[in-house]
Formats: sequence, structure tokens, C-alpha cells
Amino acid sequence: MILANHVRTLGRGPGLARSLTSDEAHEAMRIMLSGDAAPEATGALLMLLRMKGETADEIAGFASAARDSLPPVPQVDLDWPSYAAGRTRGLSWFLLSARMVAQAGYRTLLHGWNGPDAAVRTALPEAGIRRVHSAEEAASALDRYRIAYLPLEQLSPPLFALLSLRSVLGLRSCINTVCRMLDPGRAGVSVQGVFHPPYRVLQVDAAQVMGWHALSVIKGGGGEVERHPGKPAAIFGLRDGAAWEMTLPALVNDSRQRLAEAPAHETTLSGLWSGDQRDPFAEAVVIGTAALALDTLAVPDALTTAQTLWRARHSHTTKV
Repeated sequence: MILANHVRTLGRGPGLARSLTSDEAHEAMRIMLSGDAAPEATGALLMLLRMKGETADEIAGFASAARDSLPPVPQVDLDWPSYAAGRTRGLSWFLLSARMVAQAGYRTLLHGWNGPDAAVRTALPEAGIRRVHSAEEAASALDRYRIAYLPLEQLSPPLFALLSLRSVLGLRSCINTVCRMLDPGRAGVSVQGVFHPPYRVLQVDAAQVMGWHALSVIKGGGGEVERHPGKPAAIFGLRDGAAWEMTLPALVNDSRQRLAEAPAHETTLSGLWSGDQRDPFAEAVVIGTAALALDTLAVPDALTTAQTLWRARHSHTTKV
């Protein structure tokens, strides 16, 4: 089959066009990743999907095909995608949250691309997270540190090329959502952030189609998995494979509207982690985000556990 057949399915016009089935989406992604698709057909398919609005079956089919194309990545406990553009966020406090989860004994794989904004990747050394360049390096880092960050362009150059079409097409495509659903370590357990709230339900529905066990999706800081501790947090996701949602109360009494407004200008990731700097709001960001991840991992009383882990963060032997 050629990609044009799938373009025709989506674009035949009122009364004739329809969404792709999961199997059709899987086939379409396989063709696009293989390099056999005409670039005009790839652009047409992505923009038709954007105009129509993607379905859970389409996202699940695309993501499954993309994952099938990856080199073998070691099994992990928690998948942590990072694909926000970063324009509306401050420092990458969620990296310290991921480090806490790893120190609690959970193998955690971060993967991503943040466009021209290098803030996340620049912060990795300060957050104590190793950036790796291949699936083999990821395996070594996960065995040693239980956490690694794998850039999308090294994990899957063909998928990265599709994501990069945003600069050609001038619009976001469903590939942004597909990357969040990639789960290269086949955890079936993931925490995800979105900038646009409607995508929360789409990602939950796609995860259910893919047979995931647990998922938490929030409208996070700049689109990352990062909880604002001064606001109630609406969480959409899966628990034991079933759709689930909850609104958690604010953790601190703070009126600032955006995470980019906080914390104090002089606070740094390394300073907060070492204890040389104190910033109650930043600590609440880290602890609240870690608690969300631990709850997704079915840790009882996740907030109390996260607070305990924060106090004991300098001990590399801390276990949940």
C-alpha cells in the first residue's frame, strides 16, 4: 500500500472521508518512517489529520508503529516524555522530580525534543541526569543510575524528521502527540504534560487502546509534566487500565499564576537539590510533581512518600 491511499481515505470530502483505523494508521506511519512516502503525501496526511482532529485509534496506531521501529530499549518502570517548546516555562524543576523517582528505585526513561529551546537539555547535568546517545548507552545508564535522558533525534531519526516538519508546514501536527505516546521502554506507565487541555483526553484514550496500565496527564508548566503547587491539579489518566480522573488540592497558598514567575531568580536546580538554597515554592513544585509520578506507579500515600524522599534525597540508597 502507498501513503496516497491513506490520504484519500482522509480527504475524499464530505460524506466520503473518514478517520483511519488503528491498523491503517500503523501502516501509514510505517510507510512514513521507511522513507518510501512522497513528501507531498506526508504533508497532506498530517495536515488533513490536523484539520479533522486526530482520533485515539489513529494516535495509537501511529505510536505503535513508531515504537516498533525503534532499536531495542531496556524495559523501564516509568516513561517520562518531554516535548514542550518551553517558551512559557521557567527552570526545569521536573527533572529533580524524575531524579527522586529514580532514587526511590524506579527505572525512569526521559526522552524528548524541545525545539530550539535548549533549557531542558542544558539543565540535565545540573539535575544529575545523564544524557545518552543510543539505546545501548541508555541501558548502561539505567542499570547504574536508574534514570537516563535519550534525545529523540538519536532514538529515532525518521520520527524526528517527521516532528521537524513543523518548521516546513508552519503548524503543529499529530507527531507531537505520537512522541508523547512513544513509550520506548515499554513501561505501560507514563506521566505526561500538555499545553492544550483537550489533548489530555486524547492521550488517555490512545493509551487505553494501546493497553497501557497507568497514565497521568496534566496541563503542566509550559506543557511539561510539572505541577503548579499553588493551584488545584486536574489529572486525567488510567489506573489499572481503566479511565480515571481526579482533581488534587493546591499544596501551598501562593497566588502566582505561572511557574515561569517562580521561584526566586537566584534559585538553581543544583542549589535546591544540595540544600544550599531554600525556596519553598520550588520545593513544592518538585515534591508535588514527584508525588504525581509515584501515584502513577501505584505508590501508597504518594505525597507523604515524596516528602520523605525529598528530605532523604542525598542518600542514594533511599527506597520506597
